[in-house]
Amino acid sequence: MSGAAFRSLLFAPGDSLRKIAKALASAADGVILDLEDSVADAAKPAARDVVRQTLLAARADGSKRAIWVRINPLSTTHALPDLAAIVAGGPTGIMLPKITGPGDVRVLAHYLRALETQANIEPGSIRILPVATETPQAVFTLGQFGGVSSRLIGLTWGAEDLAAAIGASTNRDDAGALSHTYQLARSLCLLGAHAAGIAAIETAFMDFRNADAVAAYAARGRKDGFSGMLAIHPDQIAPIHAAFTPSAEDIGFAERVVGAFAANPAAGTVGLDGKMLDMPHLKQAHQVLALAAVIRA
Repeated sequence: MSGAAFRSLLFAPGDSLRKIAKALASAADGVILDLEDSVADAAKPAARDVVRQTLLAARADGSKRAIWVRINPLSTTHALPDLAAIVAGGPTGIMLPKITGPGDVRVLAHYLRALETQANIEPGSIRILPVATETPQAVFTLGQFGGVSSRLIGLTWGAEDLAAAIGASTNRDDAGALSHTYQLARSLCLLGAHAAGIAAIETAFMDFRNADAVAAYAARGRKDGFSGMLAIHPDQIAPIHAAFTPSAEDIGFAERVVGAFAANPAAGTVGLDGKMLDMPHLKQAHQVLALAAVIRA
């Protein structure tokens, strides 16, 4: 699926062949092979080889599977070896963690161009998805991603590393909900992605065994304006897809909204089912129909 239509992106540790195979066999729209947090420092060289071989095998088989790689932060000594090992495998994209702002995306784009040329891969074909809220510096730049790079397909967020970066003892309030600082980071990520005209991807829900809670979290993300969600277990894919796939009722209503405006081309507002609709409703209807068309394709 296109970057803007990733309903689900499923993580798999880059050093686990078993978990990688399970992820690739899942119904996830994309798989993220992780070289960062799920791989210990001593295991990173071996993990790079596993990820490289996985990518090369998928391409040799003619697979159209969307396979991303989360590399280590650019501020570490691991990032360039990660890229040198995996770019020749032609990943769909790179997830870039712990950025400090749009400048990190520009730097990564330059690295990718050089490595794509070296590997005889079409320049610009490898996309970038930053985790844009894991440092306090990055949070203050979330409105500045427009036009940074044609490789940039979206923004996603996370609360755990941000809490560690600011020395917080927890990122939850007494009721278990995210406290204000992290709700703010989520909202700014959502608005920043839409301001840049790219996808907003909801962060993962950690309690993967609680299917009802996963479904509720994903549904909230869709209602708030996210177009997809990260996943940490294959069991999360079905409820995530249910939340982010337009229902038959959604599609039918969107078609009726578009039809009502088409029948009244000079009108700025139209009446439908006893309600007054204006241009934002028409825009939402077109978005629903466009997403449904991409998913069908």
